[in-house]
Amino acid sequence: MMVEERFLLAKERIREIQGEELNASEYGQYFHKEADFLSMICEVYRFVSEGCLRECGMEKLQEINDKLYSDILPPNYSVCYGNPDYAVKCFGEEYGQLLCALYAELRSTIPLAFEQKLEDVTTRLELFLEIYGSFVCEQEESGQLPQAEAIRESFYYYINDYTRAAFEEKLKNMLDPGSDFALKIVEGNLSDPRYLYYYGEYVTENELRTWEHLTSLPKETLQKMADTYTEGYRIGFEVGNKDISKKKTVNIRYCLGFEPMIRLAVQNFRKMGLEPTIYRAASSLLQGKGMNRIGYYGAIPNKQYDFDHKDDQALFLDKKLVQVRLEAWREAYEKYKEEAAVFGGPAVVEVFGEKPFELKEKPQAVHLSESQQKLTVEYMAAAGQLQNQYIKGEERSFTIIAFPVPEIGEDFPQIFDEVVKINTLDYQLYQRMQQVIIDTLDQGKYVLVKGMNGNRTNLKVMLHTLTDSQKQTNFENCVADVNIPVGEVFTSPVLAGTEGTLHVSRVYLNELEYRDIMLTFSDGMVTDYTCKNFDSEEANRKYIRDNVLFHHETLPLGEFAIGTNTTAFVAARKFGIEDKLPILIAEKTGPHFAVGDTCYSHAEEVVVYNPDGKEIIARDNECSLKRKEDALSAYFNCHTDITIPYDELGEVSVVTKEEAVIPIIVEGRFVLPGCEELNLPLDKEGVL
Repeated sequence: MMVEERFLLAKERIREIQGEELNASEYGQYFHKEADFLSMICEVYRFVSEGCLRECGMEKLQEINDKLYSDILPPNYSVCYGNPDYAVKCFGEEYGQLLCALYAELRSTIPLAFEQKLEDVTTRLELFLEIYGSFVCEQEESGQLPQAEAIRESFYYYINDYTRAAFEEKLKNMLDPGSDFALKIVEGNLSDPRYLYYYGEYVTENELRTWEHLTSLPKETLQKMADTYTEGYRIGFEVGNKDISKKKTVNIRYCLGFEPMIRLAVQNFRKMGLEPTIYRAASSLLQGKGMNRIGYYGAIPNKQYDFDHKDDQALFLDKKLVQVRLEAWREAYEKYKEEAAVFGGPAVVEVFGEKPFELKEKPQAVHLSESQQKLTVEYMAAAGQLQNQYIKGEERSFTIIAFPVPEIGEDFPQIFDEVVKINTLDYQLYQRMQQVIIDTLDQGKYVLVKGMNGNRTNLKVMLHTLTDSQKQTNFENCVADVNIPVGEVFTSPVLAGTEGTLHVSRVYLNELEYRDIMLTFSDGMVTDYTCKNFDSEEANRKYIRDNVLFHHETLPLGEFAIGTNTTAFVAARKFGIEDKLPILIAEKTGPHFAVGDTCYSHAEEVVVYNPDGKEIIARDNECSLKRKEDALSAYFNCHTDITIPYDELGEVSVVTKEEAVIPIIVEGRFVLPGCEELNLPLDKEGVL
């Protein structure tokens, strides 16, 4: 049957539901609500296909946008079927969790309607009708509800049947410039903010005011922003000793409102010989959606909703489905292996400054079992290894830059200007002072890091042994390339002997807040962890295990770095936005520690040098070295940076082979001769 015919049949059947009743009225209300929503989706699909969307005025576009997302917005969420609290209250745990997950999956039709992906819309309509049909048939036959297992089975086979197509589409969007839905918007008319509604993403004042601010900037400033972003990408290849001329595509990721800058970046990349690919962040279980949005996206309607549904796959995840997913990836990569070979990697524009949101861990939400957590870890390892076969780590690179959004506060224009300044600091000045720090660190066998002002950090970080100090170094002199802005020296520590406690009073990691987070290390591996987000210690540990350890039993200390960007620290203190800085900038405002893979993951064999000509030898640790025998046990496919701010930092000292202690930072200030300029921003604003 043709897709168009399937769609029309499904649409008509859904319209009929609105006039039907179920004996169990609470279930009838659910299906009527969902039928109304899907009918609206069908209407949006028609509206877009007939070209009506681009003829609408701003008021009509906002009306459509509000209707599509209103259910899950915080004011309405307490009585939303997408809220596991409410769904379980209405239907009990088994049915409530299943119907709540169905609710969330049906919301993935919103972007599909705007992208005019008829088959994908149709499969979701059919999933809804199949589950509704189970209720109708069982009611007619026995007057009872269908078995919950039958509903779960419908979900399972939906995932099983359509995973291959979804993974192939996902990979195509990343590798093939012909998938140009978003690119057409970027290269279209950006003088009118109505274009923001063409994506189908949620749009708020944040996106509108971001667009307004960018369009108000002098052309030179906008070009400078784009140049810094694209040059960082190019320099990343250069510093990493990788040949960018072999690459033909770059994946651009951004948040709505930044299109004026992205358009200039596209032009810059094309001058380098790179065509852009731009894909939407995943919104469906078929695409592996999670808390983190990877791709382009608009406003996040409700972070609690995302948090509540991050483990929906637990309803059906088993070993067979993991194998289906891995086979789907293998088939997709094989189909696009030529495109994968010339893919350069991502160029990411992050945003920060959204109002803090305290997430609630809900027992009614679906959670991965221990066996499913283990399966997830195994899947991520195998999928990472598979990706590296086709998109080789030693040949690809990336870059990331971040800017604030209006929600950061009334000082947004000034903060934005300050961040542009931070992102474009004189890298040669930092390169020189950072080399002084590196030369000192290279004298040591380990580093001591201690906190102050209530910070209980007390860590000993072991360093690799240099066999030729004239030609070798442990630390990379990092300026504005893959991680913009400038301002850090980093290494992959030796795990054996690395031990102690890492503590930060408050930090945001991947948009989630952690209060009094504490990690304990022994021989470089996490042995204990806690925080004070929740009243229950069990909930605190689960929060870290799920979102920092990513379900691993333990993780290594993959990176130790010293941030040198005191200008960023002072700006954050001046505007009171320390708690809103993204890790990309925050990691430059003090020493930071990454749990997970090293910075050289999957590219350890590539020889890299500092500007002074010395080879950086600390590219491996005891975990990554296992790749030579068993790649699946060598990598963890995660890397989370945790920063100690200067005002919580009592000491960073290096201890030499002769046990001499050389201080580098004392009470938040750099004390090495030759690094005095790093303290000037602190002195100017009277900080520390």
